[in-house]
Amino acid sequence: MIELFFVTCLTASPMQCQDRSLLFTQDIGLMTCMVQGQSQLAEWTRSHPRETIHRWGCRSRGNRIAA
Repeated sequence: MIELFFVTCLTASPMQCQDRSLLFTQDIGLMTCMVQGQSQLAEWTRSHPRETIHRWGCRSRGNRIAA
């Protein structure tokens, strides 16, 4: 299972950040996650206007090494 992980920060308080993730339920590879992740994050940003995405990446679920 592939995980799209990202860090968001409050727009009004950029030092307040939080780790987040979304799981892809279908069998996809890391490259597909990188391509589809952009649209997933754009959708997430529209529904969370008070937060900005600081960084993001894809990894196998359970792999905690940041990219």
